Amino acid sequence: MTASSIPGDTSILVVDDEQDIIDLLDYNLSSRGYDVTTARDGIEALDTAREVQPDLIILDVMMPKLDGLETCRRIRQDAYLRTIPVLMLTARTEEESMIEGLDSGADSYLSKPVSIPVIVSQVEALLRSSKRNDTPPDTLSIHDLTIDRDRFIVIQEQESGTKEMHFPKQEFELLHFMASHPGTAFTRQEILDEVWGPEIYVVDRTVDVHVRKIREKIGSDYIETIKGVGYRFQG
Repeated sequence: MTASSIPGDTSILVVDDEQDIIDLLDYNLSSRGYDVTTARDGIEALDTAREVQPDLIILDVMMPKLDGLETCRRIRQDAYLRTIPVLMLTARTEEESMIEGLDSGADSYLSKPVSIPVIVSQVEALLRSSKRNDTPPDTLSIHDLTIDRDRFIVIQEQESGTKEMHFPKQEFELLHFMASHPGTAFTRQEILDEVWGPEIYVVDRTVDVHVRKIREKIGSDYIETIKGVGYRFQG
């Protein structure tokens, strides 16, 4: 693990098993004032992330010891790391790999080869989106759900008792946004613009993946699919 000597308020963890990729990203991000830390595999990435608490993680997929998909899943399961934006950077270009990456909890997915300006643009967009969503804590109650922004948890009242669920940040923001506008239908692009931000390049399928993950947690009765349009939270 190495860290840049340039001080900065925003830290980025770069995880890749190719030293030339690490050096390239470290140089270009550090030259823009970011505080860059690096790791060579998933195990080291998790240890480093817990130590430095980065503002964003750039994560390769194909790595030794622990691949990027499982690393991302563990990030999303970790109480101290789950809200950190993850940009997945990989040589795998097929759509199934992109969906798998988003399924694992990545916020954005870029396929190699990709230019440095594109990577930097995505990094800055994710960071802006993260800061924009970092609003003062509040709690939204609708139906049998309590959506707690302070702790990024959703509490659901069930016949068997109260169920408390932890959500990754983008899933949480999507649910919070939809639940804040019950009865209103939104297109996938409108949801992407509101939750991810218009500067972040992700495909419409990203919304579908996140809605499916939310439904797996709270059930399918809350977010309705509007054919030919997008989604609507039941009013």
